[in-house]
Amino acid sequence: MPDFLTPKQEKLRQAARALGKHLAELSSASDDPNDLRTKISDASKAAGIFSLTQPKDHGGKGGSSTDLVIVRDALGSFNAGHLPGIFGPSPGLLGQASQEVKEKFLVPFLNGQIHGGFGFTEPSDAIRHTWGCYDGSNLVVNGAKSYVTGGLEADFINTLVEVEGEGPAMVLIESRSPGVEIAESFNSVDGSHHARFTFCDVRVPSSHIIGKAGTGLKRALDQINAVRMAIAANCVGLNQFVCDLLAESLAVGNASETRERVHFGRMRTMAFAARSSLYRTAGLLDSGQNSVNEVMISKALATETLNDLVDQAIQIVGGEALVESHPLAQIFKRARSTRLAEGPTEVLYANISRGFLDLNLGKI
Repeated sequence: MPDFLTPKQEKLRQAARALGKHLAELSSASDDPNDLRTKISDASKAAGIFSLTQPKDHGGKGGSSTDLVIVRDALGSFNAGHLPGIFGPSPGLLGQASQEVKEKFLVPFLNGQIHGGFGFTEPSDAIRHTWGCYDGSNLVVNGAKSYVTGGLEADFINTLVEVEGEGPAMVLIESRSPGVEIAESFNSVDGSHHARFTFCDVRVPSSHIIGKAGTGLKRALDQINAVRMAIAANCVGLNQFVCDLLAESLAVGNASETRERVHFGRMRTMAFAARSSLYRTAGLLDSGQNSVNEVMISKALATETLNDLVDQAIQIVGGEALVESHPLAQIFKRARSTRLAEGPTEVLYANISRGFLDLNLGKI
């Protein structure tokens, strides 16, 4: 349990824990994914959690980084943070778009009437980064993006495009525009759904460029950092869930072997370190400090810790933990993708090193 929470934050944590317990029961009792999502959203709204990710000027609560970490940590501790419909759509990059784009897309997006995707990664066989050139009042875009999460349902894709002569830009591309095609759809081992898009002479109004061309990479990374914090917080909660589950197993078995106790003590130590890093990073973000390196550290530490813990827990529990219905088996599949999502751990380590050695950024 995190220390030094204000009374308001402690109240939020208790509400999130109550919601997490309820959602865990809901998910085990429902076979209809659409019905489950509706029930989850309704429960989250009733608990005052749903609108934390939405800005106050659009009727949301505008939760701080620490607020969101508290909630996601609590939900993860009940193995419920991955369930769909807990949080309302966040404006993300749309909040930085032109007034024309906001009027057309932002309100229906926040209301859940339309859905968006995020196009950042090129396919491995791409010849060059997705690019665009001006033709009058339009930007003509060519290229491809893969691993667009939720791409099949997306009405638009916020896409990183290299604008010739100006640099990278985030561009909103409507998925039904002529020249936009879904080349492939696929599922990951963690159960998430993705799509690969191709863009062939897609004409996009210049007003769909989010902010100034040349600033797109920073805008994309800001979005990615928010997702990294969400992943880290859920993993930190799952670290507690795994430790609690293993403690119950060891208690039932009356484990007294020094080896098992040593492993369990190591697991709790790693979980404590990951949680401590995460909450400190959230505090830095809320204070407005440059925390790019700390976000990468927290994400890498939380995801690597979860993968280590769940693997060790399975080894101690034994073969029954490999049965598909066992929570450890389910977490094992979900956890593996977290080491790659929003940047592989090795890339994060390299960037953390560069941040300190070349840019004199980062804290310990």
